[in-house]
Amino acid sequence: MALQDKLDAFKADFKAGKPPYQAQAEIHPIMERATAELIASGQAARAVKAGDRARVFKLKDQNDNDVSSTDLLARGPLVVTFYRGAWCPYCNIELQAINEVLSQIHAYGANVVAISPQTPVNSRKSVRENRLSFPVLSDVNGETSAAFGVRFSLPGYLVDLYRRMRNDLPAFNDDPSWTLPMPARYVIGHDGIVLYSEVNPDYTRRPDPSDMFAVLEKATAKG
Repeated sequence: MALQDKLDAFKADFKAGKPPYQAQAEIHPIMERATAELIASGQAARAVKAGDRARVFKLKDQNDNDVSSTDLLARGPLVVTFYRGAWCPYCNIELQAINEVLSQIHAYGANVVAISPQTPVNSRKSVRENRLSFPVLSDVNGETSAAFGVRFSLPGYLVDLYRRMRNDLPAFNDDPSWTLPMPARYVIGHDGIVLYSEVNPDYTRRPDPSDMFAVLEKATAKG
């Protein structure tokens, strides 16, 4: 099943309040309003895109080890996915889908990292619960997502909803700012130039991992 089909099926069950999801009909218009406003802001179009030079980063992984984009790019192309956190089911479904094709990505000589604003403890939770075989990096204070242009501030009414839902982002992220990255996926070439970018302000929409394969094949041939 394609990734978007899985996401759409989850969304339908969530909105219908099917077990184990409690029916909370009032939350969906609030989330949809916030998504519509983020789309209308045009921020996604201003983010780092294909043809740009990728921002350099050095972040801690789930085991508190330093992971450098410079070191990874010295080995080959790099897939970078920005996600919101272990509390986001859409993100978890996406991470699982990427993990399912990890051997194919490695066959192109590429590596994968996921980046979120959450603490290493919650990154370990992401790795453990999704059975990931690639590192999850902690973007302290959202500095890397801001550098890529994908970080945004939640509107006050959405902060209120998250608090009611016990999505305590300041606790998850050890950051009081109530900010998140838009879901984004990049393929960065060996030379640091972005070869593929997909940034979507609608967190329920994610590109299929297979969409990267043609780009990775060209990057491998070029390298």
